[in-house]
Amino acid sequence: MEDQKPFPLNLSPLTSIEQIRPEHTWQLRRDVLYPGMMKHEMEMEEDADGMHFGAFKDNKLVGVVSLFHTGTEYQFRKLAVAAEMQNMGIGNSLLNQIIKQAMEDGGTRIWCNARIDALGFYLKAGFVKTGEPFSKNGIDYEIMEKVITPPLNPPI
Repeated sequence: MEDQKPFPLNLSPLTSIEQIRPEHTWQLRRDVLYPGMMKHEMEMEEDADGMHFGAFKDNKLVGVVSLFHTGTEYQFRKLAVAAEMQNMGIGNSLLNQIIKQAMEDGGTRIWCNARIDALGFYLKAGFVKTGEPFSKNGIDYEIMEKVITPPLNPPI
């Protein structure tokens, strides 16, 4: 069975992760993932149906991710960390948070459309390539997934 332990974090004690409103993700989504687009274009139709998490350092939002599910399948989208805060463990922390959330909610699989330049990040986190690459709006992606095991006695 695949090791379910979270991968190492290098977060300062001043970083916290909290659930946030969808519109609070839009600025970082735009700045990190879609520079040049308008902030209002970052809203996704399904935002109202998802859970959104923000990483804060010194009370400043420095990372975001959105989590959606259908049955026991969980998809995360728009994982973004401010450029000046990358390679500090914040993306890892957000990823651990949504994996934990999916597991606690009975999820059996978590997946994403990973940008090709981020494949290494997800491979280190235990995700595997599905062999399903595609392009959208000039960006190349590969679907990556991780099988997860819900706890034996989920919280009530």
